[in-house]
Formats: sequence, C-alpha cells, structure tokens
Amino acid sequence: MPGPADRLSYMRIATWNVNSITARLPRLLAWLESTGTDVLCIQETKTTAEGFPAAELRELGYESAVNATGRWNGVAVISRAGLEDVVTGLPGGPGYEGVQEPRAVSATCGPVRVWSVYVPNGREVGHDHYAYKLRWLEALNKAVAEGAAGQRPFAVLGDYNIAPTDEDVWDPALFAESTHVTPAERAALAALRGTGLQDVVPRPLKYDRPYTYWDYRQLGFPKNKGLRIDLVYGNAPFAAAVKDSYVDREERKGKGASDHAPVVVDLDV
Repeated sequence: MPGPADRLSYMRIATWNVNSITARLPRLLAWLESTGTDVLCIQETKTTAEGFPAAELRELGYESAVNATGRWNGVAVISRAGLEDVVTGLPGGPGYEGVQEPRAVSATCGPVRVWSVYVPNGREVGHDHYAYKLRWLEALNKAVAEGAAGQRPFAVLGDYNIAPTDEDVWDPALFAESTHVTPAERAALAALRGTGLQDVVPRPLKYDRPYTYWDYRQLGFPKNKGLRIDLVYGNAPFAAAVKDSYVDREERKGKGASDHAPVVVDLDV
C-alpha cells in the first residue's frame, strides 16, 4: 500500500464507507496516520452529529463537516487541507417516508471541491426505496451539474450502491434480478457522466478487478466475491490531476473491518 513517503507533493483524497465510525474509529485513526490522507469522504457514520468523533480527528489535524442524525446512514468530509463552504444535505433532494435522510455533504478543501454521498440502496426492484433511489440520483445530477462543468477540480465520492458495468460484479448472473446493476441505475450513472464527470477507476492491489465491497457472509472477502460500488466521479480538471488511484483492500482484512475498502486518489494540484 502506498504511504505518505510515496506521494511526493500530491494531495491525497479518499472515500470510505466505514459502516459505523464508532466501531471503526481505532482503525480509521491508524489508517489516516499511516496513509497521510488529506481529505476523506466518509459514509455510513451511523451516529448523530454530536456523537461524531470530531475531537479525536482534530487531534490528527482534521476539520469535520458532518451530516448525521442517528443510527442509520450519515456522511462526513474530514480535511486537513481546509474546510470551507460546507453544504449539508442534497439541495432539492427527495425524502423517504417523510424524512430527509443524511446522505450528502459537500465542502471545499483547499483547491478541490468534494461531495461525500451515500446513495440509497434501493432494496429491491419495484420497492418504494428503489424509486426513491432513482429520484435521489436525479436530484444529485442537478445539484452537481454546475461544479461538474466548472474549472475547479471537483468530485463526487462515495458509496453509490451501483456497479457501473458487469465487470464490476463478481458474478453478474447472480445479480441479474437485483438492484445495483439495473439499466435504470446505470442510466443514472451515465447521466452523471453527461454533466462532465468521469469515473476515476482505481487499480486493484490484488487480483484483476478493483472491487470495493465484499459481503461479510459466505467468505465473501477471502473468495473475492466483490462489487465495485464505491466510486470517484471527477470533472475534467480533477481527472487531469490524478496521478494514482487504488483500492486499499488491506483495510478490508482482519477483525473489526468494514465491509468496504477505502478508495484512494492522489492528485497533483
């Protein structure tokens, strides 16, 4: 895994669904120190804003922008490169069962504007949550269009709960009737690319596909039964600045790991 000494003067940005920041905090703090990450977009904090470990992160030099309301969902941007112009929530975004869920937060971190997003899962095709997912993605498209077309490096990072292609699924036939791979979901990703965003595909550190998620069940990780659903969508200036990108699958190993691995991007900005 590339460490701080390998970066030269690059800015390191990452996204990670931690699946409970409280449960993952010791691993998170150690990972931040070992990798020298400058900006991290976090999903599934599963805490309130008051319960978010801002003090512990501040000791490592990170400011925090948090959108979290309780035991489900929750997103954050933490940065040691500056944190300005924070927008909490998805402007114009739909609610689910009358509730605006905490699924988006954006901030300017030095030369880069980032969004941390946790796209609704969808549950199953035909479910109300699936329709909500598609409405949410439509609102995201509208909200990010200006930044996507801009001249400042801009990226939407997070758990999209969509595998862009069949190559991003360990067994496409197994998911044929499931969410995450439907034409409508992939069309929503294509619409995001239509705003000027590009899929920054990371390199795997092992095997041939850069999966980012492996189910806890049925030996999903040891058998590499993965999905690439944690994505970095950057505009042209962001993509042009990318010097390296990789999935840190080592962080998926061992006791107490999240079921997602961090996706790391090094930028020359």
